[in-house]
Amino acid sequence: MKIGVSSYSYSRLVHNGVMTELDVIHKAKEMGFDAIEFAGFNLPEGETALSFAEKARATCEAVGLDVINYAVGADFIQGSNGNLAAEIERVKDEARVAHALGAPGMRHDATRGFPAGHVGAKSFDAALPRVADGCRAVTEFAATLGVRTMVENHGYFCQDSARVEKLICAVNHPNFGALIDIGNFACADEDCAQAVGCLTPYAFHVHAKDFHLKPGTLANPGEGWFSSRAGNYLRGAIIGHGDIPVAQCLVILKSAGYDGPLSIEFEGMEEPVLGIDLGLKNLRRMVETI
Repeated sequence: MKIGVSSYSYSRLVHNGVMTELDVIHKAKEMGFDAIEFAGFNLPEGETALSFAEKARATCEAVGLDVINYAVGADFIQGSNGNLAAEIERVKDEARVAHALGAPGMRHDATRGFPAGHVGAKSFDAALPRVADGCRAVTEFAATLGVRTMVENHGYFCQDSARVEKLICAVNHPNFGALIDIGNFACADEDCAQAVGCLTPYAFHVHAKDFHLKPGTLANPGEGWFSSRAGNYLRGAIIGHGDIPVAQCLVILKSAGYDGPLSIEFEGMEEPVLGIDLGLKNLRRMVETI
């Protein structure tokens, strides 16, 4: 499996002015990654996502780093002020950015659910037809550019493996699949290994992520922690330091025939370069032993 890193892992350094987006590319190569995934861009003044994508692609080519994915936000219920057609067109523009970047795939969100004050059914099944229509329209367009699209288990509302599978099956298009984030299932209080096993048939891309976990029956542990959907506590961890069964999930993926890329997505409290580096070493050992 090719091991990459999400630019999101360095986002604290970029936002604090320690690195630029192009510096992230050089740092990822220096740290020994095979590839990079971009989670949107922190754009320099005067740049558009499309113009910057060309610069990022050229920089990756110059240092010998493969671009493996492009991840963006989307919401086919609430996005673009609730205008589905407008949100579809906006996400199509992101597919153009992915193409300019040279990324073979693009992850976009599905929806965070119905807005406050919505009258009527608020279930995932009620949202499914509209969200599937949006995803299908985007992937049909992206396919003409040679970009596969995918949804991630992300954002609470579309996070459970059963909901992600329902959406992929409703879209029913060979260009649309799953970005499986190994750790994110814990945000929906789901057993991560079991959930990964359910979604492996649809895997286009995988995020390697770890979390520290505490039950919601304990006192709130404070800064750095956030709550799962059921009120349990999570904090980002260095891969191999937390409670997510990362190695077990890798075995499940390999047994199912997955040989695509793994992107480290680090969001722990540790200094980012240290956290990413230790996670890379641990992940390489896990991959070598399966």
